[in-house]
Amino acid sequence: MKTITELKPQAKNNKRVSVYLNGAYYCGLDLLTVMQARLKVGQEIDENTLVEIQRSSEAQACFDSALNFISKSVKTEKEIKDKLIKKGYLEEIVLETLEKLKSYNFVNDKDYINRYVSTYKNNKSKKLIKFELQKKGVSKLDVDECLSEIESEFETALKIAEKYVKNKEKDEKTFQKCYKYLLSKGFSYDDSLNATKKVINVEFN
Repeated sequence: MKTITELKPQAKNNKRVSVYLNGAYYCGLDLLTVMQARLKVGQEIDENTLVEIQRSSEAQACFDSALNFISKSVKTEKEIKDKLIKKGYLEEIVLETLEKLKSYNFVNDKDYINRYVSTYKNNKSKKLIKFELQKKGVSKLDVDECLSEIESEFETALKIAEKYVKNKEKDEKTFQKCYKYLLSKGFSYDDSLNATKKVINVEFN
């Protein structure tokens, strides 16, 4: 058994308390946790008990941090995990937090993929969408399954081409720029060429 010799509010966060055992710093805890556990100076406590209190405190803090992160916009599992790890939470606690979030359906990568594809399928190529989603760490198989429902990309390429050439001189220079622009967006050579031909119907020397 050890004795709590000091409970000191942290300078950078007054909602956190530094716990000292036998005169030496031991750990930091949320103020609410200290109050709920009824910790006080002079109290004798078993280190294993304090470890469990600390773990419970960190788990709640990690979950609260995750909720704050996803409240701004929908995130993937990987994005949440990377954010929490970066904030210094133990991977074990982060993984438990993710499972808790999934149990409440606060994070669902398949739904995220479906929404992302639905949002961008009319102004981005499948190749570009796939690249962007894979950067977010979602399942490649789930992405491929969702994208397989898009039969043709020509109409999307055509819409982008029409927007690109709007208010531009429809000449050979614009033709080449439009064609290259569509390629940069991940459209196939054929779709890029045919879409460009349709919006810039001119003959070149």
